[in-house]
Amino acid sequence: MYDYEVSHLEVLRKSLAECTVLLKKNGSFPVGTPGNIALYGNGVRKTVKGGTGSGEVNSRFFINIEEGFEKAGFTVTTKEWLDAYDRVRAEAKKQFIKDLKVRARKAHVNPVFFGMGAVMPEPEFDLTIKRECDTAIYVVARISGEGNDRTLSKGDIYLSDSEIRDILKLRELYDKFMLVLNTGGPVDLSPVYDKLDNILVLSQLGVETGACLADIVLGNANPSGKLTTTWAKESDYSKLGDFGDPRETYYKEGIYVGYKYFDSCLVKPTFPFGFGLSYTEFEVKNPDFLVEDTCVTVTATIKNTGIYPGKEALLVYISCPNGKLDKPVKQLAAFNKSTELAPGAEATVSASFKLEDFASYDEETASYILESGDYILRAGHQSTDLKPFGRITLPQTVTISCNKNVFGDPGFKDFTPPAKHVPELNTDIKTVTLLPENFSHKTYIYEFCTKLNDSLKDFSDEDLAYFAIGHFKDKAGLGSLIGNQAMTVAGAAGETVGRFRNRGIDTIVMADGPAGLRLSPQYYEDAEGAHTYGLNVIEGMLDLLPFFVKYIIPKGKPKNGEPIRDQYCTAIPIGTAIAQSFNPSFAKECGDIVGDEMERFNIDLWLAPALNIHRDIRCGRNFEYFSEDPIVSGVFAAAITKGVQAHAGKGVTIKHFAANNQETDRYNNNAHVSERAMREIYLKGFEICVREANPLSIMTSYNLINGTHTSEHRGLTHDILRCEWGYDNLVMTDWVLGGAMLYSDETRPIPNAGKVTAAGGDVFMPGCLDDYKRLMNELRTGNLKRKQLERAASHVLKLLALKKKA
Repeated sequence: MYDYEVSHLEVLRKSLAECTVLLKKNGSFPVGTPGNIALYGNGVRKTVKGGTGSGEVNSRFFINIEEGFEKAGFTVTTKEWLDAYDRVRAEAKKQFIKDLKVRARKAHVNPVFFGMGAVMPEPEFDLTIKRECDTAIYVVARISGEGNDRTLSKGDIYLSDSEIRDILKLRELYDKFMLVLNTGGPVDLSPVYDKLDNILVLSQLGVETGACLADIVLGNANPSGKLTTTWAKESDYSKLGDFGDPRETYYKEGIYVGYKYFDSCLVKPTFPFGFGLSYTEFEVKNPDFLVEDTCVTVTATIKNTGIYPGKEALLVYISCPNGKLDKPVKQLAAFNKSTELAPGAEATVSASFKLEDFASYDEETASYILESGDYILRAGHQSTDLKPFGRITLPQTVTISCNKNVFGDPGFKDFTPPAKHVPELNTDIKTVTLLPENFSHKTYIYEFCTKLNDSLKDFSDEDLAYFAIGHFKDKAGLGSLIGNQAMTVAGAAGETVGRFRNRGIDTIVMADGPAGLRLSPQYYEDAEGAHTYGLNVIEGMLDLLPFFVKYIIPKGKPKNGEPIRDQYCTAIPIGTAIAQSFNPSFAKECGDIVGDEMERFNIDLWLAPALNIHRDIRCGRNFEYFSEDPIVSGVFAAAITKGVQAHAGKGVTIKHFAANNQETDRYNNNAHVSERAMREIYLKGFEICVREANPLSIMTSYNLINGTHTSEHRGLTHDILRCEWGYDNLVMTDWVLGGAMLYSDETRPIPNAGKVTAAGGDVFMPGCLDDYKRLMNELRTGNLKRKQLERAASHVLKLLALKKKA
């Protein structure tokens, strides 16, 4: 390995346990020293480091759970069971591939798109289990990814019958038993959780996933994460809205997403948002708050009252008064994490927020308002144990900003809870009163002006149009789907226009992979550019290689003896795992790792982080996303952005803007969402990241919102993103591929590059000749103005200037 690989893994290894969540414990772990251990479950050898699709990263190696324990000095006593399970799974996989072929033919769908993200449910089996030693671990692994959603089936969201049987049997046979969840999202644990004493959400932690679990079992690391998504019995999740329809999805639940639904509808989950234990114990003492202008800073003392060193997070919630608009019972307002505390040690931890950030959007007046009444502050280290300690009183309603409604009618009225929440209060808690004059008021003008680059006056309309299209090959085929669209770096996802190099204009090179850079692990260069050596297949396709092989474009060996080089990248934890750390400093370190590798491999824009909301646990890409909560999502996206962009000339591309909450027919799906829900839930994280970290690029999503493709939605891109948030950097589309293969409905044609540019977007990716022709037609008909093209080109040149300066 190169030095950079070693140093990056060292940075990750020391913090990975912060991403894991201990759900139950009885004191039998950690074990202290290595010895014999019985390992069972599909995740022992088929450990998942991250999801499929754009979430995959080509690392030099990966440590699965079996390897992790053996490297730590354990003797795995269950080799025969693991070998037998491997044989069962191999046979199940053959049948799964056979069934996929049949289903693709019946659906008349191109096999590549039909199979992308397809995941085989774990098979049923009947293998002998016996007591082998004193300690046993059962690892449940689940994988999902781009292109397909998870299913309400055994072996996916539900435990299989075999898993339930063996987990319960192991609990009876072994003195020390732990259920480990190597998953990117919730699994319905209702058949087993109340019968178990030790449960750990390991999550999917990248290269060192197996090593991290061994560290935790030994006690060399202490789990200190908290859930960023509610874990519940599947039937207890909200059924107010719908999910999975290929055409129309109705977000009828409104703002009551995740814990806001469970709290407000009095539904008790298995494990709530914000819950997470530690090997040690903590106490939160003396919470207090200070208000300066409208900024609220909460401080509290966190004390380690247990016997192990550990870290703990301070969680601050706010309960807003019900009035004209209904409110959730509570909302996460801020959080922060302590440094490692030795047993008996304590530290003061603070967390801040602005009260106006919790204004509600009133569709009737098209404004954000803070309604009169009491805003109650709660703090604690567990979401199940929050105590009110402060109150901010507004004697009258305050209008924070005057906006305009842009999303149209979703076709329904949002759900409101049957009973409004009335908090129980101690009358002597600290109270601060704020008046309207304490707040600033904004009225927006919806005409955004970008400083245009003077050099663009010398370009003809025909040449200028190329800036608004990604650099395309006339015959790219399906290669772009697996990371071979770019010409400058092998395996990069794409780049901006490259036909003006003779005029001194370079390209912006982009790489995918929200858990690190996804590049071809080996490549060679010739006069035509950089080429993948061998096959650059992402993990989901590699697993189904017999099915996909004829659809993947192999890259030939060098014709003139060019040397083979490698470019292995570091797989960092998935987005959900990073957020579970509740430690933005760790997220920034992850961004720094990616930024360093961008410098090494000449990548300018990383197509990440992704911060869509965990609206439904079935979404196949939830593992890439941070949370069901927009505050968590925005804070962690901003932290990663700062880490990457600390490297001069390197930038992130936050995505998918917006309401990209299912993979089923993601190209044509129409998300029906209210104005209020869009602004308070699905856009809020993006706004936080834009205002706090100024990402150099933003990617729109595939789906429609209330009938309009997001990439063509002027209200979304121009009015909100640019005019309200002041964003003056690059906006690109997601990779619009396939033409008629994906956009077969005449009522929902393929997005038009010209309409995208007119709506405020800058670059249509990955680009092809047909996209260029559509854009030129919009220009000729007057629907697209040259000034709008100059704006798009100016944003491209702005990033190129940063690249050149670096």
